[in-house]
Amino acid sequence: MKFRSTKEVLQNAVHTVEGAVATKTTLPILSNVLIEAQKDKIVFNATDLDIGIRFQAEGEVTEEGNITVPAKRFSDIIRELPDGEVLITVKKNFNMIIDCQTCSFRLIGLPKEEFPTIPSFSEKPSVVIKQDMLRMMLRRVSFAMSRDETRYVLNGTLFLFTPNFLRLVATDGRRLALAESRTAFDLDKKEIIIPVKTINELNKILDSEGEVKIIFADNQVAFELNGTTIISRLIEGEFPNYEQIIPKEKSKDKQEKVEISKDHFLAAVKRASLFTSPDSQSVKMDIFKNKLVVSKMTPDIGEVKEELETLYSGNELTVGFNPGYLMDVLKNLQQEKVMFELADAEKPGVFREDVAEFNGSYIYIVLPMQLV
Repeated sequence: MKFRSTKEVLQNAVHTVEGAVATKTTLPILSNVLIEAQKDKIVFNATDLDIGIRFQAEGEVTEEGNITVPAKRFSDIIRELPDGEVLITVKKNFNMIIDCQTCSFRLIGLPKEEFPTIPSFSEKPSVVIKQDMLRMMLRRVSFAMSRDETRYVLNGTLFLFTPNFLRLVATDGRRLALAESRTAFDLDKKEIIIPVKTINELNKILDSEGEVKIIFADNQVAFELNGTTIISRLIEGEFPNYEQIIPKEKSKDKQEKVEISKDHFLAAVKRASLFTSPDSQSVKMDIFKNKLVVSKMTPDIGEVKEELETLYSGNELTVGFNPGYLMDVLKNLQQEKVMFELADAEKPGVFREDVAEFNGSYIYIVLPMQLV
């Protein structure tokens, strides 16, 4: 195998696939990246058996072939090379020679035969959507995914495709985020749960332009975009019945809505969070007519209090929330004035927003916390 490329191209290639490289595994080969030189392209492959990433890089191939090499070592070498053209040659006994200007590396690899096969999907049901739309929808829900491995079915994002809309839902049991786009699809209803790791890789590579093709297979899904293919196992199990916990929206004249400046609210919550502790994580909110007081008092640390102007005419109310859960959503809302629905101290707070960018809507629900 022999090909030429550039440091920049090779860095981008290995950076794209390294998210699928296994870091803790009983199969050493999964710590490698498979590099295949094919006519006018170089294909990089990595997998941990749950997720696989394939990336096509540009290069001048003079001799076709393939090899697997330790992904981290290869990445470190490429990163430290001087800028410019790189010549990679594979000789006998799977010795990879990396030449760039005056420096040369020899890296010992393994044959392709030991590397797991990353499946290719053909003649499978698929849909095509804009990358920017999926990127914006994922940004608004993915932070709400659970990282608790004991709640496996929540360790991902639900994708619901119907002939009339696409809905993304994520929850960790204490908050829920739902984004829906009124986009038509030529397929029957399709509901899948995509794992956290795959969602994180998608968030890295989705662009503001172009399209992404989503291909469905038995217990797997593939995303094709920008010369990259991400293939992922799906989470098996039944996602919670989230629709039954979404409160019905109150009409504009109802009193449970607090209208407030998003930026001022975010800043106040962030400042109050400075006084939280592992034993006292909630911040206090006192809601009065046209006024919201955000405060936090922690013994042996101190106290913070901030008063914000609002439009509110309902009953006075005191409620506690995890500040991180509020900051997560406020960072992603687009409107300058937001509506925060609060029925009482025991019921969840709700944010709703119409989103023109993906022709749809957004709902975020957060459970209150006991004030300590």
